[in-house]
Amino acid sequence: MVTAQLTDVAPEDVRIGMPVEMVTRKLRAQGDEGTIIYGYKFRPTGLGRAH
Repeated sequence: MVTAQLTDVAPEDVRIGMPVEMVTRKLRAQGDEGTIIYGYKFRPTGLGRAH
């Protein structure tokens, strides 16, 4: 188990122990032509999404 940021889910749908998958997300960019910073978050699996 880990504590992590979730994405693509409404707060009322979050449950401890729910299955999740790691996804990469753009966090920020440094200026118009600067470095793009990516990070990871987790999203639930199997909430009506196609796999």
